[in-house]
Amino acid sequence: MKDFLLINNRFAAYAVLVIGALSINGCAEKSPHPENFGVGANPTLPEPEHDLIPTLKIAPAIGWPADKTPMTVKGTQINLFAKGLDHPRWLYVLPNGDVLVAETNAPAKPDDGKGLKGWAMGLVMKRVGAAVPSANRITLLRDSTGDGVADIQTVFLQNLNSPFGIALVGNTLYVADSDAILRFPYHTGDKQITTPGNKLIDLPAGSINHHWTKNIIASADGAQLYVSVGSNSNVGENGMEAEAKRAAIWQVDINTGASRVFASGLRNPNGMAWEPTTGKLWTVVNERDELGNDLVPDYLTSVTDGGFYGWPYSYYGQHIDTRIQPQRPDLVATAIAPDYALGSHVAPLGLTSSTGTSLPSTFSNGMFIGEHGSWNRRPPSGYKVVFVPFVNGQPSADPIDVVTGFLSEDGDAYGRPVGVTIDKTGALLVADDVGNLVWRVSKN
Repeated sequence: MKDFLLINNRFAAYAVLVIGALSINGCAEKSPHPENFGVGANPTLPEPEHDLIPTLKIAPAIGWPADKTPMTVKGTQINLFAKGLDHPRWLYVLPNGDVLVAETNAPAKPDDGKGLKGWAMGLVMKRVGAAVPSANRITLLRDSTGDGVADIQTVFLQNLNSPFGIALVGNTLYVADSDAILRFPYHTGDKQITTPGNKLIDLPAGSINHHWTKNIIASADGAQLYVSVGSNSNVGENGMEAEAKRAAIWQVDINTGASRVFASGLRNPNGMAWEPTTGKLWTVVNERDELGNDLVPDYLTSVTDGGFYGWPYSYYGQHIDTRIQPQRPDLVATAIAPDYALGSHVAPLGLTSSTGTSLPSTFSNGMFIGEHGSWNRRPPSGYKVVFVPFVNGQPSADPIDVVTGFLSEDGDAYGRPVGVTIDKTGALLVADDVGNLVWRVSKN
């Protein structure tokens, strides 16, 4: 009888979640804290909430009206660099200044999000513009006139499988699909690659592939690729067997394809960047959901070789998540607290060092972060590009809002920022996967 009631209570909760998804606002109470609560090197962490009905607050995707653009920080201006794209998520600047943009979305994942709850979350993803078919291509954008607008826009690579990360090493272009890293020959100035790619290595995929994006960044000497591989669940609910070599950053030898887990316990790492003072690898990580409006903070952190960062057994160091059983006290005892909290549910995806920027001197040393925006917080958080200043290789001050205005007064999403990068002129480029645009932020 107890099991029957539990099943029915869960069914009722998921039914309410469906209703919440359809009505946009859900049922949970608003956070009593401002959006910047839980931001910084030593964030305040409230007690976890274990509500039967998780917080649900989504921003329906409506696209940009003709008379609207994002707002930018004082001393900068913004213009449309490219339009007419199909869910642009990631950006990479080639040495000659050409910009590659991955137009992509999730691959088929038949076993991810099954049941009523999965169906409800599917409705949510549709409303926020995240359920469109994947274009499976990389497009080249070229500003041949130097006016800050791409006047050449052409298909560079196609017939990929939900591509995301891109890296050029010598004359070889590496592309991280959702299930493998491919390599292609590249020559400066190429506007298209038609040669089939050669597989360097398979990556975790399968019929769940919950966090499907795979990002890559090359080491300074070009000998290694570092690969971000997200978890296969929110907090291990698909079993730890499904999490093999996931929630991790891999190190892959470019010549042999030999790989190893470089760091683990990172629920969903996305953007990666090298910090120029120390040479350390940094990443942004999307932390777990359904513990309340203000848990768990997403974060920016340096990545230690062999380091374990808690997921799924603990968060922000050694704070136990009791939802995952059995626990692993041996691992929790080694869990590293991240360097810098960005706030809960902001969904940081894009990350780039400000090295080479031509924006005002305030932005000369630090990291730009594209925050895709929340679904598990009321009121919403993220939906902007921020800058975290650094001194001596470490975050040194509160984040600065650089690009804002992605949400309307009614809470609809004109756009959602994802990948960020510095172009050859030092301007900041921002991929907007709801607006289907790339924005360019430059100095006034």
